[in-house]
Amino acid sequence: MHNPSSSLCRFGLGAIALAMLMSCGKAEMTNQQPAGTEPQQSAATAVPAGKAVVYQIFTRLFGNSNSTNQPWGTLEQNGVGKFNDINDAALKGIKELGVSHVWYTGVLHHAVIRDYSAYGISHDDPDVVKGRAGSPYAVKDYYSVNPDLAVDPAKRLDEFQALIERTHKHGLKVLIDIVPNHVARHYQSLHKPAGVEDFGASDDSSVEYKRDNNFYYVVGQPFQVPAAQNGYQPLGGEAHPLSDGKFAENPAKWTGNGSRLAQPDFNDWYETVKINYGVRPDGSYDFDRLPADYASKPVQEHFRFWQGKSVPDSWLKFRDIAYYWLDKGVDGFRFDMAEMVPVEFWSFLNASIKQKNPDAFLLAEVYNPALYRDYLHQGKMDYLYDKVEMYDSLKLVMQGKGSTDSIAKVQQGMMDIEQHMLHFLENHDEQRIASPEFAGDANKAKPAMVVSALISSSPTMLYFGQEVGEAGALDSGFGDPSRTSIFDYAGVPAHQAWLNHGKYDGGQLSAEQKQLREFYRVVLNLSATEAVFKGQYQELHSLNKTTPGYTDKTYAFVRFNGKDKVVVVSNFDAGTSQNFELKLPAELVQQWQLKAGEHQATDLLNDQHSVLKVQDGKASLAVQLPALGSAVYRF
Repeated sequence: MHNPSSSLCRFGLGAIALAMLMSCGKAEMTNQQPAGTEPQQSAATAVPAGKAVVYQIFTRLFGNSNSTNQPWGTLEQNGVGKFNDINDAALKGIKELGVSHVWYTGVLHHAVIRDYSAYGISHDDPDVVKGRAGSPYAVKDYYSVNPDLAVDPAKRLDEFQALIERTHKHGLKVLIDIVPNHVARHYQSLHKPAGVEDFGASDDSSVEYKRDNNFYYVVGQPFQVPAAQNGYQPLGGEAHPLSDGKFAENPAKWTGNGSRLAQPDFNDWYETVKINYGVRPDGSYDFDRLPADYASKPVQEHFRFWQGKSVPDSWLKFRDIAYYWLDKGVDGFRFDMAEMVPVEFWSFLNASIKQKNPDAFLLAEVYNPALYRDYLHQGKMDYLYDKVEMYDSLKLVMQGKGSTDSIAKVQQGMMDIEQHMLHFLENHDEQRIASPEFAGDANKAKPAMVVSALISSSPTMLYFGQEVGEAGALDSGFGDPSRTSIFDYAGVPAHQAWLNHGKYDGGQLSAEQKQLREFYRVVLNLSATEAVFKGQYQELHSLNKTTPGYTDKTYAFVRFNGKDKVVVVSNFDAGTSQNFELKLPAELVQQWQLKAGEHQATDLLNDQHSVLKVQDGKASLAVQLPALGSAVYRF
């Protein structure tokens, strides 16, 4: 892995100065349950004063201690993490990071190449499976879990149920994926409850579209495997009985990303098929539309709206899937590519989920900013990825390609929905920060993490291995270096140093990695435990752009809530320290009722102090930041 440069203090290069007013805050009220319902109880009874922190685990990789990492390696060669590997020590270590929710990614039974026919599982064709281990977003059985993840595949559901209970025991809530836009090309549920039909089982495939068909069809044309590009061969060219360039599907179905070709392009999501939600091929809707004023109505009104209305069959199938997992103790869902599914479906599904569990955590992947408010207000999502706005802006700043001016603009544009826009710096789709293709140094994430975690009242998400500087440099097979592969069997080197053969004690971490993990622990715990970070926000950047020593690689803002007042300042410059007098606006001085004179500002993390000077209604704070350093001051 990448070894960070020598540290400047106990938190490594870019020492962070963090301090704040310790305070208590009232938890946000949940939606009121409709009369006559019996919602299930949440896993954790104590609601923290601060914000939710989500820890994303790619389950197949997390507990794997095998370091062979042969490209296109088999499970036997490269190993695989199991549900049982996520033990009490692992969960304790995750909880220490301030985490409230664990997102177990890749849990559902998706298409895999390994032979599980002894357990009644049909073979999957390498021609329509990406990688040897398969894409977690090509779900084959929504009512079961990936047999790779079980010590005994016959008891895979029991082993996952035990992981849910183990996670709850540590005061953590459980999230899993639901992928409503598409399913695996070969969907076949072995564990569906009585009375449940597989997707497409009752479809009329003689027509392109019918409202209650689950799929769209390319009538009269059989499916053809895409023409490979750049010398690609399934399984890296290894012989396999089903790897013959053919896959039996007649008529062909529309591909997951919407391709209507019988032979989709190699870059299409050819391993999946598109789900029909009652949207006709011409784009018109074959269901009741949600009135515009429902954007301002509570989720209970949305639930009542759909009662007695006829909805497409796919809507009911996914509602029942969500109910199934809620009954097993899952506390919420991350919805894949939500914008590719009509917002009315989300109103129906999310209102149904909240009827059953008002505290359910509902996170959606939406990349079109023009749709954010529709999916929040009409679709009743709790949170959306803030990828296109905040993440993309911070990425450019970390890479030295962008100005911190963009941060102020993004946050200002989000102020009406900022509490719903989940922040992250890594996830399974994005490049690792430490990779040469991104920033080449995990420490460059430090100022970005402070800003990302503390600038808004939204949750923060951390991807496993990020906290120890994983660089994602492996050539694992189907996956590309710079991103930790989601398609292959692999070990994750930096994470394995913390894993330490199942001890989860960081016994193999370098000093720099330990400092980095401690940095994340401190920042995330501030976000998770302090009510001030759910309070008001005001940027100081615009006021200080002409302040001597303050540059376009600096970003400053305040958060306040009642008597709690903090000033956050970050230096994104990797080579230069910064010293300046940070100005506070006169209206803030008046609002905070700051008296004339000198006030001590304390940086509790590094046991340092500064001085806030107030004179003639003006205030300034002496700031000293090392390269890649940050400070969070309290008065």
